[in-house]
Amino acid sequence: METIEKTQTAITDSELSEQIKAVTKDSHVRAENTELMLSYQRGNVSLQQYKMLLCSLYKIYEALEEVLDRNASHDAVAPIYFPQELGRLESIGKDLEHFYGQNWKEKITVPAATLRYAQRLREVGKDHPEYLVAHAYTRYLGDLSGGQVLGRITQKSLGLKNGEGLSFFSFPGVSSANLFKQLYRSRMNSIELTEAQRHGVLQEAVTAFELNIQVFTELQDSVSCVSETENEMRQRHTQHKQNTTTTAGEEVHESLQSSSSLMPRFLRTLLGVLVVLVVGMVYVF
Repeated sequence: METIEKTQTAITDSELSEQIKAVTKDSHVRAENTELMLSYQRGNVSLQQYKMLLCSLYKIYEALEEVLDRNASHDAVAPIYFPQELGRLESIGKDLEHFYGQNWKEKITVPAATLRYAQRLREVGKDHPEYLVAHAYTRYLGDLSGGQVLGRITQKSLGLKNGEGLSFFSFPGVSSANLFKQLYRSRMNSIELTEAQRHGVLQEAVTAFELNIQVFTELQDSVSCVSETENEMRQRHTQHKQNTTTTAGEEVHESLQSSSSLMPRFLRTLLGVLVVLVVGMVYVF
């Protein structure tokens, strides 16, 4: 592991990774207790939730990896630039293609919070590349740690087999998650920052968590809205079927009564069978 050199311009003697952990402690707890994450922890993951989460993650990583690539040689970015080991964009694309088909880019939608997150990443990449340390640390190490647990929960909850639709959770370029996280933190802590820059990175780490919380919240709201709409449509459809069945039965019954005196018994029986078939078809459709 590389030697960690602390700079005289640090706010305290603490390492950058530990400072980020400290300033985001409350935000981390809030993120874990959003309704979406609690659903995951309980194993109550719906396919709709997972697909919408993947759509948002694609837009977030599209922006993050775009600005990391552009700033790969920056002094604050180069030490934590691991595109082969950590890159998520291609993996998420595979998952989206699995669920939406080859034209998945034309079908995905994301909440406004996701677009705000992506916009913030591009602003940081342009104006303060050193702040990307906070965003990369928050996303990549979070996915490398808790993401593995969430992957198993997702697979079990949705019954996904052979890793299909689960590429996002797989890091084939990382042989040991624990050793890699140690290396990543060591690289982070070796980055030389002025006091003002370090303060900015810490503030940006809090912002990163807040942006994630907003995404989780809006995703859950979107899923709830879709579920309510589906339930309402289902109820309307059920009521329509019941009304249609009742009306069809009454009309045929009245017709039978009015013509029973003139109709041979065989024809009356045949018509009765047809009524049963009509009513059955109403329930089928």
